[in-house]
Amino acid sequence: MKLDSECVRGAWDCDPPTGALSVPIYQSATFRHPGLGESTGFDYSRAMNPTRTVLEKTIALLEHGKYGLAFATGMGAISTLIKIFSPGEKPVHIIVSEDLYGGTYRLFNGYYNRYGFSFSWVDTSSLAQVEDALRPETRALLIETPSNPMMKITDIRGCAALIHRRGGLLMVDNTFLSPYFQNPLDLGADFVLHSGSKYLAGHNDTLAGFIVHSHDHYDPVLREAQKSEGASLSPFDSWLTLRGIKTLALRMEKHQAGAKLVAPWLRRHPKVERVFYTGFADHPQADVAARQCRGHNGMISFYVKEKRYVEQVLKRVRFILFAESLGGVESLITYPLVQTHGAIPEAMRLSAGLNDKLLRLSVGIENPEDIIADLAQALA
Repeated sequence: MKLDSECVRGAWDCDPPTGALSVPIYQSATFRHPGLGESTGFDYSRAMNPTRTVLEKTIALLEHGKYGLAFATGMGAISTLIKIFSPGEKPVHIIVSEDLYGGTYRLFNGYYNRYGFSFSWVDTSSLAQVEDALRPETRALLIETPSNPMMKITDIRGCAALIHRRGGLLMVDNTFLSPYFQNPLDLGADFVLHSGSKYLAGHNDTLAGFIVHSHDHYDPVLREAQKSEGASLSPFDSWLTLRGIKTLALRMEKHQAGAKLVAPWLRRHPKVERVFYTGFADHPQADVAARQCRGHNGMISFYVKEKRYVEQVLKRVRFILFAESLGGVESLITYPLVQTHGAIPEAMRLSAGLNDKLLRLSVGIENPEDIIADLAQALA
């Protein structure tokens, strides 16, 4: 089955008893047992729910993995995945992309470093820097590619080779491209992470997170953590995400087409200093993208030439919405310095390129002429 067909059909044909094409929302906390020691396969929705199970099978199918787990948020997915390591047994060091989502920095440096974990934040688009950061206790490498918000592209195969040589694991956050444009497991990754709130659900109306993998050993460990901590996705949010995935192929093509027009327009604007967009032919890692991606997303970051233009743009936009998040059908603009990456220390932000003149634009599926017209009047 072709990828766009898989997005529509997923892991579901119809409801056998009724023939319903839409997955039922099993809005039940608990399930009746036929008898002592007998189960329908579902006991309590925190552990398993039929609607969520279809979603988990669907995301595993799209990411070419054996197992999928759905969580209440992307942060819940990351927090659960980290628990496959036990610092009590031996030190755990994890290398992380330096300019990924600020909430991940907050989670790692604000919480997990209390429990024996240590982290190195590295420009993972440079394999040399990744290799230099490796230690005897390095157990994993977590990369986000393209990165958020600087749009750097990391060589997934190259990172897999480096970390696997030491017996470690590669985790890839695929939120920015979705399985429609990139499949990290096919490139050597051990685990794929998603904030399903973004391109997968696609409508800015739900929160979700995913882990996809093919490790028989780790699956029971992850499911036990999911059940015990209670970060599993609700039935209704599972249904909303399933509904969103049905149009993933159409939306990703539309996001890509819009960004391909908006990014060059921004590059030509006299008040814009620099534009970061993975679809540019002169992107520093264009050759890597050509090897591992099937397309580009709707994400664009750009520096304005003067800091005062930041407030001007955010105040004046009308069609584009000044709001956090990305990947939804509506175009959104965000100021990473105080929003998505506010938790990252200033020195680290500046080192990664996140200065006070940086704006991040998520191009929606609207007509790109309307997006450009709004940017034009906001920058005037």
